[in-house]
Amino acid sequence: MVDLLVLPAFVGVILAFLAPPGPDMTYMIAVGLQGGRRAAARAILGIGTGMSVYAAAVVLGLARLMQANPAVLDAVRLGGAAFLVWMAWTSLRDARRGSTDIDQVRAGRWYVRGVIISLTNPKLILFFVAVLPQFIGRAESPELQLAMLGAVNVATEVLLYGAIGLLAGAFAARFAQNRRASRHLHQFAGAVYLLLALAIVVDTVRTQ
Repeated sequence: MVDLLVLPAFVGVILAFLAPPGPDMTYMIAVGLQGGRRAAARAILGIGTGMSVYAAAVVLGLARLMQANPAVLDAVRLGGAAFLVWMAWTSLRDARRGSTDIDQVRAGRWYVRGVIISLTNPKLILFFVAVLPQFIGRAESPELQLAMLGAVNVATEVLLYGAIGLLAGAFAARFAQNRRASRHLHQFAGAVYLLLALAIVVDTVRTQ
């Protein structure tokens, strides 16, 4: 059996963690502005998938193995930064071409990008390792309790950041056929991706 009495406090901690603007929220805004509502929906499902992988890793005990090897986490961080740089380049390229198709990337790619962004954010697994065990409560099965907490965490972020991405996508849809506005949206998205990549690199170097 699991302990459901810990859920109100646990959800409160999650919301306190997610509410301040951070990389994931910024990324979803950029995706919504660049690709529209469909892209945002697929991207957040991809992020949810990546989070589910990390949540499963916590349940299986693999997270502590990664946490004990900082070099692995650094490699994951830098891989994520490189991927964001590539996304920035493609966004700025589209801006130069003056594309007005906000959903030009094939449907599946938005989902895959979301998975990659999530899996290359090791702070997620560190959050799971630090927070989830604090809410075992009186559960008879710690593994089942961790799985339940991980599912609640994933669902909360998907709903919150998904809604933010959809709102950004709705805003972008108004300018879908405006070449100049579309170019600015692509430029903004590219700048966001570059800033996120830079933040990851700086954080990685600072923690050495």
